Amino acid sequence: MEFSALVAAVRNDPTAVTVPADWGQGRATFGGLMVALQYEAMRAQVPAERTLRSLSVSFVGPAEPGVSISFEVEILREGKAVSQVLGRAMQNGQVVTLVQGSFGAARESMVSIDSVPGPEMKARADCPLLPYIKGITPEFMRHVSMAWAVGALPFSGRGTREMGGWVRLAGDLQDEPLTETHLLALVDAWPPALLSLLNKPTAGSTLTWTIEFVQPLPNVSTLDWCKYLAVIEHARDGYGHVAANLWSPAGELIAISRQTVTVFG
Repeated sequence: MEFSALVAAVRNDPTAVTVPADWGQGRATFGGLMVALQYEAMRAQVPAERTLRSLSVSFVGPAEPGVSISFEVEILREGKAVSQVLGRAMQNGQVVTLVQGSFGAARESMVSIDSVPGPEMKARADCPLLPYIKGITPEFMRHVSMAWAVGALPFSGRGTREMGGWVRLAGDLQDEPLTETHLLALVDAWPPALLSLLNKPTAGSTLTWTIEFVQPLPNVSTLDWCKYLAVIEHARDGYGHVAANLWSPAGELIAISRQTVTVFG
């Protein structure tokens, strides 16, 4: 099932969305997709001029593929410029994903600082694509294309602090503007950078995730390749703290991400 079809499903009825197994990540549904769909339900209840500034996510439990999910929305507060919104993805009466979003309209300010430029990377054509291999890579990887440019592959034991490269959605894509919904899936598609430090397959997952968006978003198409770089800031006792950024092909900063990751090895 294509990404666009799932987005259409949550727009049609956010209280009953079933995600197929081809979007799985181990025994759970791919977290980036869960957040993207929850965001779509939240976006529908906020004035259009209030753009998404940040999301704070807790992956409370695994969302089982093939079982109906309800994406609930609660408006916590609407101020003069900012809306605070809470989203709950519910399955079998339990919260599986919790999302708190801040939407804000532009306002006049004397403060204006250019964003951090994108890093130099090998050209997309010179980077190997991470293949989808049934039974080895997560199922959702068939829907995402990643070209490795920085750092080592997961479970290679050759990792450093950094991991990154080029990313876009895969499949039968239409040429349309890249939105926050697409970006949530793209940023979370990358494996936790800690996994490249391990020398054998080991379970790992994201515990919490905070992502901020640089508004207005640059004019980027879903057909374009974006540039991603993650940096491990600290790791010990089975937990790691990873900061990452996503840039447009032209090097414009789009999203700022931070994750707390758990590893079981």
